[in-house]
Amino acid sequence: MCLAIGWTLLIAILCLVTFKDLPTIGIAGADKDVHFLFHFGFTILWYLYVNSKKSKPSLLKIGLASLLYGISLEIAQGVFTTTRSADAMDVLANATGAGIAIVAILMTRKLLNKRI
Repeated sequence: MCLAIGWTLLIAILCLVTFKDLPTIGIAGADKDVHFLFHFGFTILWYLYVNSKKSKPSLLKIGLASLLYGISLEIAQGVFTTTRSADAMDVLANATGAGIAIVAILMTRKLLNKRI
């Protein structure tokens, strides 16, 4: 659980804190890759945590939580920061990361069930 919570907090910090004094990376789309990885990791870590519990929410609910969390952070960037802005393409990258994580989990479960 600590990993899932820590990852969730790290996403919030990195999305809401300004990094204007740091050098920029000159790679086009790197920001979207980061959003993808944030929500891919979010979905995997929360799945691993809830999968170990008796009451297991569906994988779809975990993916939806990732999407809603990402949307909330985009809104917070637009409302509460002066150096960041809300970006619909970031939400798309978040959703893609969560979606690919769900597919990876489903494929892994299918492969593991075949071996048992």
